Amino acid sequence: MTPDILDRHALALILAREAGELALAHFNARDALVVETKADPQDVVSRADREVEDHIRARLAGAFPQDAILGEEGGGAAGDGFTWVIDPIDGTMPFLSGLPHWCVAIAVVDTRGTVLAVTHAPVSGETWDALQGGGARLNGATLRVDPDQGLHGRMTALGASHRTSAVHVAQVVQGLMEAGGIFYRNGSGALMLASVAAGRLAAYYEPHMNAWDCLGGMLMVAEAGGMVAAVDLPEMLANGAPVLVAAPLAFKPLSDIVAAGGPAC
Repeated sequence: MTPDILDRHALALILAREAGELALAHFNARDALVVETKADPQDVVSRADREVEDHIRARLAGAFPQDAILGEEGGGAAGDGFTWVIDPIDGTMPFLSGLPHWCVAIAVVDTRGTVLAVTHAPVSGETWDALQGGGARLNGATLRVDPDQGLHGRMTALGASHRTSAVHVAQVVQGLMEAGGIFYRNGSGALMLASVAAGRLAAYYEPHMNAWDCLGGMLMVAEAGGMVAAVDLPEMLANGAPVLVAAPLAFKPLSDIVAAGGPAC
């Protein structure tokens, strides 16, 4: 871990908590928010998302003006050096519904891949972080995935959106249940990925995720000793991709269920 990565990691921890405080203020006054639909009625946004992302962008511009930024609301593109990949509020639907399952998700990538990540859940006060080659933590405590955790009798989280086949998702749910697994979903992919790293979930699968939703959580799972299906990073940054992470014993069984589920899109 180089000093430039450690400096960005320190700032990411601060930014995630600052952004979380701002988002929590909007959460506690969410009846005043105007909700807009994006490409699909399942995909919504509010002023809270934009203001939180604007805050992060402004702070980054002051601290690391040479870095690129790719955000869910403000767009952008990957750069030649460090790129900050941010989701100001992952789980906007739970957020707007008054549920606690939402978070601020920040990751930084460069030519080495995802080099650091921070996910902060303001309602619970939990902060996950990871460094490439430097482990993963929850509120400072080191995380290790349970090596004996399989699918049977454990919870596996699944994500879905308007971009994916409902038939495929239904087939995966059926396969999981037939394998003795328990289906779980809370509306925030970033939080569910972090929960795999924390050993709370056996696995997570989603047929298509955007980079800002998943890169940080994927690093956390890998650094906690879990298994992560390989992705093409430039493709993920540009267009998104499938995501599958799991405890070691759960990885192949879930991969087999996904493969048997037919076309994902």
